[in-house]
This record gives sequence, structure tokens and C-alpha cells, in this order.
Amino acid sequence: MAAVDQVPIGSGFHAKSTAAEVIDGIDLSGKNVVVTGGYSGIGLETVRALAGAGAKVTVPARRPEAAQEALASLSGDIEIAEMDLGDIASVRSFAADYVASGRALHLLINNAGIMACPETRVGPGWESQFGVNHLGHMALYLGLEPALVKADSARVVALSSTAHIRGGILWDDVHFKNTDYEKWTAYAQAKSANALFAIGVDERGKNHGIRAFSVHPGGIFTPLQRHLPDEEMVALGWKNADGTIPDVIQAMFKTPEQGASTTVWAATSPQLEGRGGVYCEDADIAQLATDDSQPWEHVRPWACDPEGAAKLWAMSEEMLARV
Repeated sequence: MAAVDQVPIGSGFHAKSTAAEVIDGIDLSGKNVVVTGGYSGIGLETVRALAGAGAKVTVPARRPEAAQEALASLSGDIEIAEMDLGDIASVRSFAADYVASGRALHLLINNAGIMACPETRVGPGWESQFGVNHLGHMALYLGLEPALVKADSARVVALSSTAHIRGGILWDDVHFKNTDYEKWTAYAQAKSANALFAIGVDERGKNHGIRAFSVHPGGIFTPLQRHLPDEEMVALGWKNADGTIPDVIQAMFKTPEQGASTTVWAATSPQLEGRGGVYCEDADIAQLATDDSQPWEHVRPWACDPEGAAKLWAMSEEMLARV
């Protein structure tokens, strides 16, 4: 497996570019899209942009009624289906129904996720952040693979995060069975897994016209922070003690529409034709981190390692085969 070429291409966009700006002039008429978590935060803005460009967008949702309410005001061809990423049977059922419909799938956006939550378990005792953010999405990809192949030219986008810099895959104890659970370590592992997953998809799918990318959307205040109490966000420097947002955070953080831009760029940009497996940020390919890289930028070696991606793929296939 060739090394991932993490070299920015000078896309012409920047950290505060919006989803509408990066998709301007791109016609998605006749294209079918699946967006997980597409009814909240940057997922909703991703759906807005893709549906607005003419795509038929399917939003699988654990809470279909909430999705219906959130998406009601959006224009375009949008449908909602029931699916719970924490329940592999539910994921497989959704994917089987989609494939059975006979539709080709041109874009799969693995946007949904949970962050820094209290220790919980899904499936056969999986740590929930790894289980939902990675294994659920991998099962979804595997189930939808026939529809992606049918598209002849498809893209898969996996949402990673700069949080991957906290650490990679805990190869000897992925599910915290023998070590104390630490929510940020678990989140970092899951986000590293998302980046490695994109490399695995690209390697597996490129001969069938499927290219994959991982993206760091940037810092955005969305419901993803629902498990973080205000005092923890103060400790992290994201909020002042009085609940206001520090100027430095306001300057660095993005709006949801800006946060959706890298996802939409990776999903649709002609600048990425013939490329795949790369980690993207600020609507461009991210550079490999150096000693001078800041904590909020660039990609660390363990998140763009083809050997790690192959190892994770094999391990994950084995886990999924048991359920």
C-alpha cells in the first residue's frame, strides 16, 4: 500500500470558506447521497449544500422524528430513513434496503459521531465512541459497497478531527477492557480510526471507482459538545467563566456552514480527481505535521499510515463478523 501523499494543493479556499462557496458551480443533479448525522450541526449544513446543488440526499437517523423536524425547512430532494449506528443490525438493515432499491450511491458522508461521552458500551461490549464513530460507519460502508460500485465514480468522506493528535489506535485494548476508560483518549482513538478507515476504503475501492477522504471540519460549537459541562469547556479554554466565548476562540472556531465546507469540498471538488486516502482540513489536503505544527492543525503520522490502516481494517472486519 503506497504512502499517503499529504501535500496541500492550493485549493483557493481557506479556513472560513463556507459549504456554499466550495460547491458553487457544481451540479449534483442525478446524484444520490447518504449523510449520517445529517440533521444537526455541520451535518445539516452538509445536507443543505448537497441537496441545494441538486443531489437526492438520504439521511439515516436514530431519531427520525427529530430529523424530520430539523430538515423540514431545507429545500431539495431529502428523505429520512431509520438507522442507529450503535446497532449493527440496524445499520445492515438500512444498507440492505438501500441496495435493494437499485439505486447507485455517488456520495457517502460519514458525518455522525459522539464525543467525549461517559463510558458506555454498544454491540457486544464495544467502547461506544469506537463502536459508533468507526465500527458503525464501517458496517455502513460494507453494506452500501454494491451501490457505491454501481455509481462507477463514487466518493466516501469520513469525518475525523484534530483530536486525533491526542493518540492513535490502542491496539492491545481498543475497548478499554483492561485499562481505565478516559473519554478524550477514546475520542482520539475513534478519530484516528476514521482517518485510517478512509485510507482503507480508498485502497479497497479505487479499482472500482471509489475514492475516500477523511476531513477535520475545524472547531465548531454544535450538539457534539453535549456531554461537556460548561466548567470543562472553561477549563479547555473554549468558554469564559461567565459563559461568553473568548476572542481567540471566536477567531479560530467556525460556524456550522464554514465547518461543513471541507466535507463538501472533499465530496465534490474536481480538484481531487485521481486522488484519495488523504486527510483534509480547511478545504484543502492537510500537510503532514512537523515539530512546528500547532495542536489544531495538520495530520499526525499515525492517522495517515497505510500499514496501520490495513491492520485496523482487518481487526474491524473481525469484530464486525462476530455480530
